[in-house]
Amino acid sequence: MVRVRFAPSPTGLPHVGNIRTALFCWLFARHHNGSFILRVEDTDRERYRPEALDAIMSGLRWLGLDWDEGPQVGGDYAPYFQSQRLEIYHKYARKLVESGSAYYCNCSPERLDKIRNQRLQNGLPPMYDRNCRDKKIESDPTDTDTVIRFKMPLFGKTCFTDELRGEICFENSTFDDIVLIKSDGYPTYHFAVVVDDYLMKISHIMRAEEWIPSAGKHILIYDALGWEAPKFVHLPMILGPDRSKLSKRHGATAITEFEQQGILPEAMFNFLSLLGWSPKDDTEIMNKEELISRFDIDGINTAASVFDFDKLRWMNGEYIRRMTPKQLTARLKPYYEKWGWCTADNPCDDEYLDKVSQAMQERLKVFTDMKELGYYFFTEPTEYDPKGVKKNFKPEVADWLNELANRFDSLSEWDKPNLEQQTRDFANEMDVGAGKVIHPIRLAVSGLRMGPGLFELLEIVGKEKVIARLKRAANWIRENIN
Repeated sequence: MVRVRFAPSPTGLPHVGNIRTALFCWLFARHHNGSFILRVEDTDRERYRPEALDAIMSGLRWLGLDWDEGPQVGGDYAPYFQSQRLEIYHKYARKLVESGSAYYCNCSPERLDKIRNQRLQNGLPPMYDRNCRDKKIESDPTDTDTVIRFKMPLFGKTCFTDELRGEICFENSTFDDIVLIKSDGYPTYHFAVVVDDYLMKISHIMRAEEWIPSAGKHILIYDALGWEAPKFVHLPMILGPDRSKLSKRHGATAITEFEQQGILPEAMFNFLSLLGWSPKDDTEIMNKEELISRFDIDGINTAASVFDFDKLRWMNGEYIRRMTPKQLTARLKPYYEKWGWCTADNPCDDEYLDKVSQAMQERLKVFTDMKELGYYFFTEPTEYDPKGVKKNFKPEVADWLNELANRFDSLSEWDKPNLEQQTRDFANEMDVGAGKVIHPIRLAVSGLRMGPGLFELLEIVGKEKVIARLKRAANWIRENIN
């Protein structure tokens, strides 16, 4: 049975690379009707951050990555926490000491620093000098420097098979005698991950390729405990658009940031699934069910993937356009409240919001685009686009806008056909193309040069506001355009 795990360390906000790993694990488990396990590796107590754990959990829930087992809390599964499993790690560490595969080490931090610096000065890797390896040192609970180290073989090679990359081998002489149990009683990553993956019966370890150098060490620990290792699947790196390792300098990298920017979880799920995996055709837009049915290891690439921010925005726009106006309104409402457009003191009519959604749906790539592209549906323009002013706000346009305001005011039916008829009739009377009139109207009412169809826009904004904005723009032209 397929059993995979996502094992984040809550030391910082969840990077999209880590979440991509979780998503691949989840898809693989669901494709094979297996189990997806969430295990929090919180043994680095100095770097542990509760807010990072909250962000990890909310990011997984936002994407809909549910897990299948763990301690029961209020009817739901909580993650496994390594900090709650210390007795288990100590049990197996003692077993390794008893079998001669590990040893107690009481070298002081000062001595370890001295060794490290000496080796670095001599151009050598900063490895432990194995000073305690052959000493008979007993565990002393009063000695805060005592750790348990693993006895790495001094000669030969250690090899393992990666499901994507084939056989990978390491020279044992390059391995340090790594610490298994730290002086604070907590296990290191290298030890806890082996113990947990075995006891939790993990079938496939799916993790980033940066962990490949650790695999050889883990294989040796498995062997020393007499255990069979799971299958290894080391996933390709994610690069920024400049093909360097994805980092904050490229833009948002934490999953929580994308949510705040107005990316849909459905779009993010789809986008991340294609970072390092291919359905072997040109299909790009796939819902969760399609991805589950098609995802498997043989579609995962070994080459690094580029995180294309523009493509993510495009894909998000595609998902926005598949919504109904009511669905889009429901997604946009929290932003309207955040921006102060729709509040308890100034509530917005749902019918009005649905019309705005329908008008703007084709133009939004992310929800936050609405703040710049559709603000005029909720608040008065405070300035006009400079390029639009230069092209469309000529001195004579002030009189045109005033006259159009009067003609619009006389309309008995405020709808697109009447608004368009009045505008085109006026352009004919002025003996100019309709665009010469339409563009100034748009700029006057919205402050922008681009947007949805003008007459749809005017109908939604409403008679009173449109007339007021036309007159305001006319006055602005007289005061600012010679």
